[in-house]
Amino acid sequence: MKLKALSIITVAGALSLAGCANPDVYSGDVYSGRTAKQAQSVTYGTVVSVRPVTIQAGEENPNLIGTVGGGVVGGVLGSQVGGGTGRSLATAAGAIAGAMVGSRVEDKVSQVSAVELEIRTDSGEHLVVVQKADRTWQSGQRVRMIGSGSNMSVAPM
Repeated sequence: MKLKALSIITVAGALSLAGCANPDVYSGDVYSGRTAKQAQSVTYGTVVSVRPVTIQAGEENPNLIGTVGGGVVGGVLGSQVGGGTGRSLATAAGAIAGAMVGSRVEDKVSQVSAVELEIRTDSGEHLVVVQKADRTWQSGQRVRMIGSGSNMSVAPM
C-alpha cells in the first residue's frame, strides 16, 4: 500500500513540476524584471505579414524535469512488477521508458503558440519579431515596437 501511495505522490509531483513552465514570458504584454523601470526605445511601423509559429520553451535545461520525473515514475511503476531479477529488469525498463515518455511530454508542454510578425518601420526597415499569439494581428495594422535587439515586443496602436 505504501508503494502505491508513493507512486501516486511521485506522479503528482512530476506533473506539478511540468506545469511550472511560464509561457507568458513570450507575450508582448509581459516585461522581465531586468527591463522594468528602464528606458526603452519606441519605433513605429506597419505589419507586413503574420505567420503562426511555435516557440519551444525551456531550452535552458532541455527536458530535464520530464526526463528525470518520467524516469522516476517509470522506475517506481516497473518495480511493482514481478520479483527478484524480473523485478530489477522491469524497474530498469520502466525507468528508461518513463524517461523517454517524460521527455516527449515536456517537449509538448513547453511549446507556446506564437506569431512571427514582419514589420516595416516608418523609416523603411523590415524587422521580424516572434512573440506569443495572445492577440489577433493582421497585415496593414499599425504597431509600436518597444525595446531593441533581443528585447523587443510589439504592441498594437
